[in-house]
This record gives sequence, structure tokens and C-alpha cells, in this order.
Amino acid sequence: MRFNSHRGASLIELVISIVIISVGLAGILGVMNLTTAKSADPVLRMQALAIAQSYLEEILLRDFADPDVDAEGANREIYDDVDDYHALASNGCLSTSAACPVLGNCACDQFGVPIDDLPNYTVGVSVVASTLNGAPVQRVEVTVSHTRVPDVGLSLTGYRANF
Repeated sequence: MRFNSHRGASLIELVISIVIISVGLAGILGVMNLTTAKSADPVLRMQALAIAQSYLEEILLRDFADPDVDAEGANREIYDDVDDYHALASNGCLSTSAACPVLGNCACDQFGVPIDDLPNYTVGVSVVASTLNGAPVQRVEVTVSHTRVPDVGLSLTGYRANF
């Protein structure tokens, strides 16, 4: 007895299979590409948050009013009150380093020394006199962004009261 069954696949079936597999593979690779491209964003956001918290804490620990009426904004090392930080220039950096050759291209510590491991962050500080429940306060806003990844950016706000 002879069976007349066909074995294998026709050319049309093979072409359809290749097209279906290609579409599925393209979708998977697209998702992987997007995931890989955005994988560093959480790290950059956490670093930006740490920088903003550091600057805000430094500023809020200063006096409410200027104790000795020195020149405002002259040098970060002599800042002694909250107002001195308004419109902080060059991220508060006073020097450069090999990893940060451009003044203000890195986040800087409280002494104005660039932190080499935190390049390409810009820091902006705004200090505005305000009132909160009738009491005079200084509203401090620290904005941190990354120059290469514009999506990474955040602002923290704090208040310094006169007590």
C-alpha cells in the first residue's frame, strides 16, 4: 500500500514563517534597544537627587541673615548666609580638575572643589524672601540637571526660617 502524504513545507509556508518570525524579532529588539538606551537614567536621577540634597542641606545650615555684611556671591568659601547662594555661579566651583577641566562642569563640594565622579551636572540655586504662616522665611530652590541627558533633572525646595 502506498501512502501519498507530503513531507516538509512548501515555499509559501516558509516565506510566511520567516515574515512572522522577523516581525516578532523586530519588536523584541526594539524593546531591548529602548531599555538599553534608558538603563542609565535611574542612576543619573539618583545622582542628581543626591547632589540637590547636598546643596540644599549646605544652604539651609547657613544663617538666615548676613551676620557680618560681607560681599555676597564673591566666593563660596566665605558664604555665611542663605542669600549668598542666590544665582550660584559655576555650580559653586572655585577650581578645575583633570576630570572636570571646565569651571562648573561638575558638581562641587562645599569648598568649591569639583567632584570628578559627577561630571556634566549643572546646579542652579534660587533664594527668594517669602512668608510662611506669617513668619519671614527664605525659600531655597536647588535645580540639578545633566547636560548630556536633558530628561534627567529635578528641583528640591526648602525653607529657612529666622530662629
